[in-house]
Amino acid sequence: MSLHSEILEQPDRLEQLLQTQRANLKEIASAIHGRRVSFVFVAARGTSDNAARYANYLLGAINRLPVALAAPSLFTYYAKPPALKDALVVAISQSGVSPDIVSVVEEGRRQGCLTLAITNASQSPLAMAADLVLDVRAGPELSIAATKTYTAELMSIAMLSAALESDTGKVWEHLQGVSSWMREVLALEPGIGEAARRYGSIQRCAVLGRGYNYATAFEWALKLKELAYVGAEAYSSADFQHGPVAMVGPGFPVMVVLAAGPLADSMLALVRHLKQRVRADLVIISNEDEALSLAAAGIRMSPEIPESLTPIVSIAAAQLFTYHLTLASGNDPEQPRTLSKVTETR
Repeated sequence: MSLHSEILEQPDRLEQLLQTQRANLKEIASAIHGRRVSFVFVAARGTSDNAARYANYLLGAINRLPVALAAPSLFTYYAKPPALKDALVVAISQSGVSPDIVSVVEEGRRQGCLTLAITNASQSPLAMAADLVLDVRAGPELSIAATKTYTAELMSIAMLSAALESDTGKVWEHLQGVSSWMREVLALEPGIGEAARRYGSIQRCAVLGRGYNYATAFEWALKLKELAYVGAEAYSSADFQHGPVAMVGPGFPVMVVLAAGPLADSMLALVRHLKQRVRADLVIISNEDEALSLAAAGIRMSPEIPESLTPIVSIAAAQLFTYHLTLASGNDPEQPRTLSKVTETR
C-alpha cells in the first residue's frame, strides 16, 4: 500500500462508508434529537482539525447548529475546561489515541453531555470514551500523510448532517454521487501530474479557499508542507485581502479552491485581480469556467456537485497535485522527514 494507491482507493472507501454506516447514522441522529443540544463542540488535531473546519460550515449552514472548535490544552495542561452545558461533544481522530482529544470527550461525559467519536479505529481509547461511535471505514491507512481517512471524515460529517435533517432524500442521492465525481477528478491524473511538475522548485505559496472549502485550503496547505516541504500558508480569500495579499508579486504561486455557489463571485474578483493586476501564478481547482480560464494550471470538478460536498472531491485533486509535486521536488512521499503515522499529543 502506497500514498498513491490510498489516494486512488478513496471512491471505493466512500461507497463502503455509505453502505455500512447509514443505519448507524440514523441511530446517532435519533440519540442527538433525544437530547437538548444547543451547539456542537468539536475536538481534533492535524488533518482531522481540517475536517472540523468543514463541520463548522456544514452543520452551521445545513443544520443551523453553532459549532465551536475545542482548545484541548484547556482540558489538559490548564485543567480549566469550559462549561459545555447542552453541547454535543464530537471528537474527530483517525487513530483515536491522542490523549488530549480523549480528554475532551471524557470531560464532556463528566459534564453530562452527549459525546460522539468519529474515528477510523472503533476499538481505540477515543471510541471507548464516547457514548456514540461513527466508524469512518477507511481501512488501514499505512502512509504517513492522511488522505483517505480525511475524505472519509468529511463524508461522515456530511452523512451526519443529512441524518439530522428530516427531509433529505435529495441529499442522500447527492452523497451517492460523490464517489463518481471523485473518480472523474482522479481520472485527470496525467494532466494534474504534468501541471505539478512545473512547480517542483517552489518554496512557498498561498492557498485560498472560503466557505465550505476553507477546510480544503488548510488541508491542501498541510499536505504541501508535510510532503513537499513547501511553506504553504492557508487563508480565507476574504482574510487574504486584509494584508497577506501584499506578499504576492509576479510569478508568486497561489493555489485556489473555488466552487460554484454564493461565494464564487467574490472569489472570482480576487482571482481576476491576482491574475491581471499582480500577475500571480495560479493553480485553481474549480467547477467555474472563468476561474479555470484564469489559471496557469486548472483542475476541473463537475459542475453538478453541490457546493457543500465539493470539499470531498476538491481535496482529492489537491492530494494528487501534491503527490506529483513531491516527486518533482525530489522528495519521497512515503517517508516525510521527522513525521510518524500517529502523533499523540497531550
